[in-house]
Amino acid sequence: MQTIVREKLSAVKSVRPPINVWLIEDNHTFRNTVARALGRVENIECSQHFANAEDALDAMLGGAVPDVALVDVELPGQNGIEAVRKIKSISPATRVVMLTVFDDQEKVFKAICAGASGYLLKTSPVERIAESIHEALAGGAPMTPRVAGAVLKMFSQLVQPKQDYGLTVREQKIVELMSNGLIKKEIADQLGLSYHTVDTHLRNIYTKLHVHSRTGAVAKAVKERLF
Repeated sequence: MQTIVREKLSAVKSVRPPINVWLIEDNHTFRNTVARALGRVENIECSQHFANAEDALDAMLGGAVPDVALVDVELPGQNGIEAVRKIKSISPATRVVMLTVFDDQEKVFKAICAGASGYLLKTSPVERIAESIHEALAGGAPMTPRVAGAVLKMFSQLVQPKQDYGLTVREQKIVELMSNGLIKKEIADQLGLSYHTVDTHLRNIYTKLHVHSRTGAVAKAVKERLF
């Protein structure tokens, strides 16, 4: 009985189609090496490999679509990042993993913005590449540690921490009311302060924000989300 069950399970596994992987890489030796290595990995089939993006895109326009595409960044003719955009436009479900020698922040950023699901260096062992194929297909974002570090650094630079100008709670409220268009007298009435007290607060706000006018204070407060 157990033998029959095992045979049925084996039959189910054999029916499940392998992951269809394409490799777009202009280095002939590296392309063939990776294609052969992936061909020996269970549940993965490197069905097609191309020396340039144009041939791969032509194949997709002809009706063939990969589950996962491994794409080099620097390709002859159309570069890999441009290719990612077109691959995703033809087949949004196709996952693209960049496989390259480049790990600089600009290329990583452009590849991710173009629609790449992951970014691996060519020094990655084939086991890691195969693992990343499964990860990308499952909706993950496979990256080598060096690339992941570059991505974290990049986003930390994009999202600057809010600068502390030392505004008090009352001063922040006055800046907010100014941003809503209220004049000094209206601010004084709403906060229950005298006109002169509000005027003193405004002078302190201008000094702390390094501005010289109401317009400058409001512009800076809105830009840097100070309230």
